[in-house]
Amino acid sequence: MSARGYWLVMPAAGLGKRLGAETPKQYLPLAGRAMILWSLQSFLNDSLCKGSMVAIAIDDALWPETRRQLPAAVRETLGGTERADSVRAALAALLAEGADANDWVMVHDAARPCVTPGEIQALWAAVTQTAAAGDSLAGGLLALPLADTLKRARVRDSAAATAERVAETQSRVGLWRALTPQLFRLGALHCALQAAAEQRRTPTDEAEAMEWQGARPLLVAGESSNLKVTTHTDLLLAESLLAGRGFGGTMR
Repeated sequence: MSARGYWLVMPAAGLGKRLGAETPKQYLPLAGRAMILWSLQSFLNDSLCKGSMVAIAIDDALWPETRRQLPAAVRETLGGTERADSVRAALAALLAEGADANDWVMVHDAARPCVTPGEIQALWAAVTQTAAAGDSLAGGLLALPLADTLKRARVRDSAAATAERVAETQSRVGLWRALTPQLFRLGALHCALQAAAEQRRTPTDEAEAMEWQGARPLLVAGESSNLKVTTHTDLLLAESLLAGRGFGGTMR
């Protein structure tokens, strides 16, 4: 078994088109610096983080200057069209550089700048304490139990619509909203994503790829402040949350 600790993988090759900005959203200014720097900070400050691999777009001209603002070395590799492609490429790069297949890896969204050290520690503790010896499919993810009443619309795939009629009310019992980071064995996750690619299946997150291999990941309660920046309102909320924590514009 490899030494204690985990690797961080951060897919950052997307454009964030739903935000409507010309700049990819991970580089948008947030409380004095690029969003991706906030997303990296809690991991770079964690003594259990053995290193990090960021998957960037092939034509990313903003990463070199952003990387120079980091207080610790961060590796990078080229990502892909889909999130799963970028994560798979980052895992392959870590393995090529000598990381052990039995190492733990945390995958975190570049657009989740408000993750806290406490959430990371809770996920690490829950997964490592319950992982059976030799269970290559062990893992888990931060998540939130759904609190809102759920309504199913009569018309499917109506994301562009501003209003629809209710078809039925859905039970929220047992439903959780997936967050990141998500924690799995490096080799097992790479194999799961490789298998999905070969089957032309696109998982929406790492946990789903592992579920397709028979895993039953742990759901570890995260915090509602661990939001994913998708809209301009999310950006304002994230800035308010960071300001409320007293963070400035320099890396710590």
